[in-house]
Amino acid sequence: MSRKNKDLPVIENLEVLDLALEGNAIARFENQIVFIPMAIPGDIVTVKVIRKKKNYLEAKIIEVTTKSPLRQDPWCKHFGICGGCKWQHLPYEEQLKWKQKHVLDNMERIGKVSPSDVFPIMASPEIQYYRNKLEFTFSHKRWLELIDLKSGVEAFPGAGFHIPGMFDKVLDIDECYHQPEPSNKIRNHLKHIAKQNNIPFYNIREKSGFLRTLIIRNSNLNHWMVILVIAFEDENWRKLLLNSLVEAFPEISSLYYVINSKGNDTIHDLDMFLYKGDEVIYEQMGDIKFKIGPKSFFQTNSKQAHRLYQRVLEMASLKKNEIVYDLYTGTGTIALFVASQVKKVIGVEYVKEAIDDAIANADYNQIENVVFFAGDMKDVLNDAFIVKNGQPDVIILDPPRAGVHSDVLEVIKRAAPNRIVYVSCNSATQARDLAVLCELYRLESIQAVDMFPHTHHIENIALLCKNS
Repeated sequence: MSRKNKDLPVIENLEVLDLALEGNAIARFENQIVFIPMAIPGDIVTVKVIRKKKNYLEAKIIEVTTKSPLRQDPWCKHFGICGGCKWQHLPYEEQLKWKQKHVLDNMERIGKVSPSDVFPIMASPEIQYYRNKLEFTFSHKRWLELIDLKSGVEAFPGAGFHIPGMFDKVLDIDECYHQPEPSNKIRNHLKHIAKQNNIPFYNIREKSGFLRTLIIRNSNLNHWMVILVIAFEDENWRKLLLNSLVEAFPEISSLYYVINSKGNDTIHDLDMFLYKGDEVIYEQMGDIKFKIGPKSFFQTNSKQAHRLYQRVLEMASLKKNEIVYDLYTGTGTIALFVASQVKKVIGVEYVKEAIDDAIANADYNQIENVVFFAGDMKDVLNDAFIVKNGQPDVIILDPPRAGVHSDVLEVIKRAAPNRIVYVSCNSATQARDLAVLCELYRLESIQAVDMFPHTHHIENIALLCKNS
């Protein structure tokens, strides 16, 4: 540790006041803001400052000297080390309050806009086992906690999640509460079989080892897809592992493997080999059935995504004779969901593979009034495109976290649809964009939707109506 870091202070009896971006808590010390992970409002803490900036400090908890009345015991033994579920120690009802507050703060502080109606935040129907996709990393040495180091525990191979901010450190997971069983059983079985047969786990620094990652997907129809990623081909090892999964888990309906010898874990540019079962699994939302392949993007909280789409439909107040543009359509889930209510839907998305999925799902569900286009939004969506495809009555936006490109916002303003429904996973960039759109529109209402319990993440739907 450098002398500079050694000189950073320890602060005692610091009262935690609020929650901020990225789920960190806020305190104040000598007129400076202090950001503290894993604390909650009402805690009195002793902290060690780990980073000093001009306008704020970053600190870590040494001791919670007085617990907040809000604090509850987390149920997961990996809490505080694993990067997920950082708000487990905060009751769910309180999580919802803080998430709603952050959305409203961003609307007022960044967007300088105030909605006419603020609907109560939509809680997730499930706050455990709600995810339909998880990815686990295999490592030749698991992350050792301080108590392990003191007791001399061996750093045996493990499978789990990366330690936040450390690309080469993996926390071995015994039980994860994100995905229903047999997710944990599949991961632990594979780990056991590999160790039993001396099959090496991956060493990301040395680029050696065989077992690399494991992806598990499931649907509300109880379909299961497993994708095993290996670093190189060894037929004996590969078949031993895959056959053991087939024998132990007959519920796996789709079993793939991928050979990834690259320096990173991305697999979308690699060939997928179907070892056993069906090429796709299916998810049902209302009357629509979606095909999900090994490379498909799909909302990871299926039940709450269905409710979100229903809310978009309600807020859009669609009519049978209207044309809808679904921008940043992804795999076309919203476009297909609203298609039966309107004359025509135009979907645009940057990722070609997502558009391929959208077209396939439209064909599978015999939905004929949707048209999809692949390409960069700012290049595809222009005045000529709108003239060719029809003037939109309603535009639905669901952009990535960075929000909508300024050029796209100007095209939308010139297109002047009657209503805009803006779905966002980042209310800060959403508020920024709403400030631009509200030059011609009024913000009628917002609806926060909690897709990811026990995290700071929150979706928000905003309805804008054109000024008369």
